[in-house]
Amino acid sequence: MCGRFALDDKVNSSITDFVTSTGRSHNDWSPDWANRWNIKPTQDIAVIIDSAKNDELRVEAAHWSLVPPWSDSLKTKFPTFNARTEGITSKATWRGPLKSHRCIVPASGYYEWTGEKGAKTPWWIHPENGILGFAGLYSWWQDKSVPEDDPRRWTLTATILTMPTVDALSTIHDRNPVGLPEGLWEQWMDPHAAGDQSLVDEAVSASREQMEALDYHRVMPFKATDDGPQMTVPA
Repeated sequence: MCGRFALDDKVNSSITDFVTSTGRSHNDWSPDWANRWNIKPTQDIAVIIDSAKNDELRVEAAHWSLVPPWSDSLKTKFPTFNARTEGITSKATWRGPLKSHRCIVPASGYYEWTGEKGAKTPWWIHPENGILGFAGLYSWWQDKSVPEDDPRRWTLTATILTMPTVDALSTIHDRNPVGLPEGLWEQWMDPHAAGDQSLVDEAVSASREQMEALDYHRVMPFKATDDGPQMTVPA
């Protein structure tokens, strides 16, 4: 799973470099993401999407926990910040977004824990260079209590896909996020590609080498309210 991750200043420049390198038109996004080292579900995260409507790449802020359009509330009954890749098309929450609403969630790295409850050890898992691009899904949620002409009526929401862990990370957790090589980001986001189990399985396969190569080390236990680069310093 992936329940905490970080965005540092590398992410801003890496997103800009990726978007401009594609030669695609894009929205007027400005690289203004503040460094954050303890991002939690339901907070805003950065997502890259390929908009079929506007035929452009877009960098947007999204609520981290996908909320299906039929939900009465932005708060879901079950956790939706991660989506298991196995049998993903059998779940109505994921099946719709998978068809054409796939995104990349940029990250500097993420945390995972080992040990018994009450004495867990956090680990910082990250690439040696560059950033991670997690395969994700997104959905627009409509708050029908807000007037139709109010921009707050619509909230972009997103989830991060997870897979059975790669060997290198198996001693830390039995699952890890699906981290795609940058060369496959556009392919994953392409709204015209068939969003089915086969595509997801290809993404899982393509991510294995990327995830096997990640560095990791123990860090000091931290509180839910903590933030700052000291959280990634080896314990």
